[in-house]
Amino acid sequence: MTLPAILKDRLSVPVVAAPLFIISHPELTLAQCKAGVVGSFPALNARPVEQLDDWLAQLTEELAAHQAANPGSKTAPFAVNQIVHKSNNRLQQDLELCVKYKAPIVITSLGAVPEVNEAVHSYGGIVLHDIIHDRHARKAIEKGADGLIAVATGAGGHAGTLSPFALIQEIRQWFDGPLLLSGSIANGGAVLAAQAMGADLAYIGSPFIATREARASEAYKQGIVEGRAADIVYTNLFTGVHGNYLRSSIVNAGLDPDHLPESDASKMSFGSGSDAKAKAWKDIWGCGQGIGAVDKIVTTQELVDRLKREYAQARERVCG
Repeated sequence: MTLPAILKDRLSVPVVAAPLFIISHPELTLAQCKAGVVGSFPALNARPVEQLDDWLAQLTEELAAHQAANPGSKTAPFAVNQIVHKSNNRLQQDLELCVKYKAPIVITSLGAVPEVNEAVHSYGGIVLHDIIHDRHARKAIEKGADGLIAVATGAGGHAGTLSPFALIQEIRQWFDGPLLLSGSIANGGAVLAAQAMGADLAYIGSPFIATREARASEAYKQGIVEGRAADIVYTNLFTGVHGNYLRSSIVNAGLDPDHLPESDASKMSFGSGSDAKAKAWKDIWGCGQGIGAVDKIVTTQELVDRLKREYAQARERVCG
């Protein structure tokens, strides 16, 4: 298992920060990349579409300047998440901007389309596609994705239900390319465990919500700090796709988290739930089961430093 050139020797710890809807923006993405982990954001976070042009210009210029000024440090590349689904009427415009700025990594979700992969490959970028089971993984690679993000049970936001052991084992039976693992990874020991299972990199989201740079409310951040695995609710009510959400935010919206109805999956949405008073991601907070490892709000650099320290300690325990 060899990392693609775009990632090799660019990371201070084997981590890709997951794109967080609404929350990820240039300040957070830049802090992640400068700390040595791949920073990412959903293209749809930039609104209107013209703002995406500004964001990509800022990221490209600032990271190049940071790398030039700090040649001895690890400056990681950034990634842009594209929702490849018929409900995303911005996809073509957003993709053209990724081509314009040669976004190093594009993360695709909710659909694998050869034309998207070809556009990213045209300038030398790579595509990582997130999946929740082996069948979708095979289709993604067949359609030209370079790597896979295995979203296992316990991941924040839209997530699957399979054990990470089962998911990684099945994929590694036939695929030896870049493989990331997502699902409750919140400390350095879990990063090493992901690699021991067969993943190349860990894909981490929820801990980055509780950082100073994250564009989340203080109540949301504090909810991450105070929450535990038992506080996560798995439902498809809010977007039509099953995902994990913080129980307290559901209660605050006036809903009973233990008796939520099923949503019509054909009416998938990204930004508003079935109840106009409770909007997904803004009012209903996506969150994974690993938040028990998050005990305070910190800077992104402090979080990455903790992951690096714990990762090194875990390697020492296991490898001696």
